[in-house]
Amino acid sequence: MNSSMKQRPIVAVLLATTMIAGLPVLPAMAQDAPASTVAAPVSTVATLGTIRSIAVTGTQRLEPDTVLSYTKLRIGQSFTQESLDQGLRDLYETELFADVQIRNDNGALTIEVKENPVINRIVLEGNKRLKEDKIRPEIKLAPRQIYTRSKVRADVARIVELYRRQGRFAATIEPKLVQLDQNRVDIVFEISEGPKSKVRQINIIGNEKFKDGELRSQMVTKQSRWFRIFSSGTSYDPDRLAYDQQKLRQFYLTEGYADFRVISAVAELTPDKQDFIITYVVEEGDRYKFGDVKVESDIRDLSGDLLTRRLPMKKGDWYNAKQVEDTVDTLSETAGLFGYAFADVSPDFNRSKEDLTMGINFRIANAPRVYVERVDINGNTLTQDKVVRREFRLAEGDAFNSFLVKRSKDRINSLGFFQEKLDVEQKPGSAPDRIVLETNVQEKSTGELSLSAGYSSLERFIIAASITQRNFRGKGQELRTSVNYSAYSKSVEVGFTEPYFMDKNIALGGDIYRRDLNSFRFLGSGTNNRDTTYEQTTTGFQIRAGVPITEYISLALRYSLNFDDVTLDRDTYYSDPDGTGPLVERCDPLLAGRYLCDAIGKRTTSSLGYSLIYDTRDNRIRATRGRSATLSQDFAGLGGSVKYIRTRLNAAQYVPLGAGFIFSLTAEAGYIHSLESQRLDPDGFPTEKIRLVDRFFLGEPQFRGFNIRGVGPRVKRYFLEGTTENGTTTYERVTGRNNVSDDALGGRIYYMSRAEVEIPLGSGAREMGLRPSVFVDAGAVAGIKDPVLTNGTGSFAGYCDPTDAAPTGSTRVRATGTARSPMCGTNYSFAGGNFEEEYLGDTLKPRLSVGFGVNWNSPFGPFRIDIARALLKEPGDDTKLITFNVGTQF
Repeated sequence: MNSSMKQRPIVAVLLATTMIAGLPVLPAMAQDAPASTVAAPVSTVATLGTIRSIAVTGTQRLEPDTVLSYTKLRIGQSFTQESLDQGLRDLYETELFADVQIRNDNGALTIEVKENPVINRIVLEGNKRLKEDKIRPEIKLAPRQIYTRSKVRADVARIVELYRRQGRFAATIEPKLVQLDQNRVDIVFEISEGPKSKVRQINIIGNEKFKDGELRSQMVTKQSRWFRIFSSGTSYDPDRLAYDQQKLRQFYLTEGYADFRVISAVAELTPDKQDFIITYVVEEGDRYKFGDVKVESDIRDLSGDLLTRRLPMKKGDWYNAKQVEDTVDTLSETAGLFGYAFADVSPDFNRSKEDLTMGINFRIANAPRVYVERVDINGNTLTQDKVVRREFRLAEGDAFNSFLVKRSKDRINSLGFFQEKLDVEQKPGSAPDRIVLETNVQEKSTGELSLSAGYSSLERFIIAASITQRNFRGKGQELRTSVNYSAYSKSVEVGFTEPYFMDKNIALGGDIYRRDLNSFRFLGSGTNNRDTTYEQTTTGFQIRAGVPITEYISLALRYSLNFDDVTLDRDTYYSDPDGTGPLVERCDPLLAGRYLCDAIGKRTTSSLGYSLIYDTRDNRIRATRGRSATLSQDFAGLGGSVKYIRTRLNAAQYVPLGAGFIFSLTAEAGYIHSLESQRLDPDGFPTEKIRLVDRFFLGEPQFRGFNIRGVGPRVKRYFLEGTTENGTTTYERVTGRNNVSDDALGGRIYYMSRAEVEIPLGSGAREMGLRPSVFVDAGAVAGIKDPVLTNGTGSFAGYCDPTDAAPTGSTRVRATGTARSPMCGTNYSFAGGNFEEEYLGDTLKPRLSVGFGVNWNSPFGPFRIDIARALLKEPGDDTKLITFNVGTQF
C-alpha cells in the first residue's frame, strides 16, 4: 500500500473467506434483508393495504425515482409481505446497494438504501512471481465502477486460477476494502503466492511388462528431486497430466501393445498444499506383431510394389505405431517429390486377435499433380519481400516439390531475421491442381548495439562497443562496426556485406581494420603471471565475393592486403654488445630468445584466397541436422614481402538424437607452406621460413582443457643458480614456478576434432538461454624447424665455435660457463642472469580432453563456461581446468 493511503485515516475491513474446493473465496454477502427489518414469511398472502406513498432515503449518487424504478411497487397498488420481499430482492439484484430496508407505516412505504461505494483504485500487493501486467487483464473491476462483493469474489477466483496455471496451488488472495471519503473505496488484493506445487510421487498401477522408472522416463512430468533444480517438469500442471497419458499410450504402441489404455489418472494435493501425488491405473493388453504390410497406389507415377519393398517394417516384426506414422509421412513426402501435394495416404488396419498380428495396407489415393500458383509472405514489416522470396527454391508456376519447400524453409531460417517458429503452409489454390505457399514470419530484432565491460580468462578485463545491423534497410545487408579493448588486444573494424549484389546471386563485402596485439607468455607453468613479449600492429583491408555453384556448393573469393609491424621493447630485449652506441643496438637473443628476434620487422602481406563450401545444414546459425565442409586456400605473394600457401579444411556433422539431444562432430586441419628462400639471421643462422605471427596456434578457447596457445612447440627458459666448488662452477635450475618463462612458437601444421552432445533442459531453463553440453576435444600442432637455443651464461648453442665453423642446433642446452659475444670472439659478461632453454612439444601425437560446458545468454551478455580435463598431453603442454568468457560477444 503506498504512502498516500497511509496518510489519510482509513478503516481496513477484512472480508471473511470460506473455503470452497480448497480455495479462498468471498462468502455470499447479505443480499437478503435482515430478519429484524422484514417479517418472516407467513403462510397467507393477505393484503396489507394500499400503498399511499413511497419515500426513498439514503441515496447519494442515484435519484429516488431511479431507485423506485428497480422495484414493482407503485402508489395506489395493494401490497403484501411477498411483494415487499420481492422489492428487496429486485434492489439487491442491481448490485448497486450494500444494504436495503423497506418500512411500512400504514401504506406509507419508506425505502432506506445504502449505496455501494465507487472504486477509487485497485491495488495489488505481494505479487512477485506474476507481474501486474499479467494479473490486471484478468481483473474485471476497475476505477469508477460500482463496488460489489460478487465482482470481488469473481476477481479473486480469476487471480487464483492464474496462479494455478503457474503451478502455485497454495496461493491465497485476501481482498481488503479501504474506506475513503465521499463513499469511495480502494480495493487491495493481498496475495500470498506460496511455492510452486511440485510432484512428490508418480505411482503407476497395472504395469507388468515395464518398470515404473521406465514409464516415468516417457512422461514430461517428473518427480521432484534435488538434481532437477533446473527442470520445469517437476511442477504440477493439469494440462501435462493429459499429455502424459498420451505419452504413455504412444510408448506402449511403439512396443506393440495396441490395446493399451489408461483407465484413470488422479492427482491428489497433499494436505499442506505443497505437493501432488499422481496415480495412473493402466491396462497393458496383448502384444502384437506386424502381419502383411503393403502399399497400394492409385497414382501412376508411384509404384505400389516398389514402395512396398522399401517399407521399414516387415511381417513378423513387433508392431510399432510410431513407425506406421513415420511411414505415412514418408509416403506423403515421396508423393510430394513427384508434385502431388495433396496425396492422401491412409493406412488400413487388419487386426487379428487370434494370432495377435496387425496387417496394414497403405493406400495412396489418386490426386492431381500440383503447381505453385502463388507464394504469399506475411508478417514481414521491416524485411522486404524479395529478401524472403529469393531464398525460396520454388517460384510461381513451378511443379510442387515437398523437398524444395523444406529446403526453402531452412534457408529462410538461416537468415536469422525471423523467429525460429517459421512455417510454410500449403493451401489449396484456385483449382485442384494449384497450391498456394503461405509463409508466415515473425520478425525479430536484427540490430545490436553493444556497450559492455567484462572479464575474460584469456584477456582479463575487456571493454567492447559494437553496432551491428544484420538486416540493414530491410535488404538483408550486414553493416558492422566494432571497437574492442583489453589488456592484450585492441581493434577497430568496419565491415559491410551485400548478399545479393545488384539483385544477382552474388555476395560482395569488405572489411577495413586496425588490430593491435600484445602477445604474452606465462611466467611459470600453471600460473596466470605473464609478461608482454612482442607487439604486433596490423592495418589492412579485405574484399570478399561469393557465388553459388549448386544448391549446396558455393565458392567464396577474397583478397587481403595487410601491413604488419612486429616490435619488441628496446629497453627490455635490445643490447649493445660491442658498446659502440645505439646505431648497432639490436635484439639480443640472450634477452628475448632467438625465435622472438626472428619475428620482429615490418612486412606487407598481399594474399588472394578462395573457399569451396559444401553445406546442407538446416540452420547455419544454430544447426540441428546436416553437414558442412570447407576447403580454403590463401596465396600470399602477389606483391608484398611475405610468400606462402595456407590450406585449411573444416568439416562438421549434426545429428538429432531425439528428445532434444543434438550430436555434433567437427574436424579441422591446416598446413602452411613457405614460398620464400631460406633466410639467415644477423648472426648467420638459418631461421624458420614461416614467421612466428603467420603460424597456427592451438589452445584456449578452441581447444578446451588447455591454456591459450597451450598446445604444441614451445621454448621454456629456466633460470639457473651457480655453485662453485674447487674452482668448478655447476648450474642447477632454481625451483619454483615463477622461475620459468614459456613461449609458444606455433606450427606449420595442425589438426583438431570435437565430439559434442547438446543436452536439452526444461522450458524454464530454455527461457533463460541455458544450453549445456558435454564434449571431447582432440588435436595437435607441430612441424617447425628446431630453433637455435641459448643459455644465459653467455654461450650460444651452435653459435660461433672456433673449432667448428658450421652452426649446429640443439633441442636442449646446458650452461657451459664460456662467455662469447653474438659477433663471436669477443668475451663479455651477461647481466641478465643465468638460464637454460628447452624446446618441447613439436609432435603430432594427439592431445585429448573431456569436459562439459554451459552457454548462457545472460542479461549482461553471452556467457560461456567450460570445465575440461586433459587426458592426453605431451611434455611442455600447458593445461587449464576452467575456461570462461563473459561480457563481450565473439
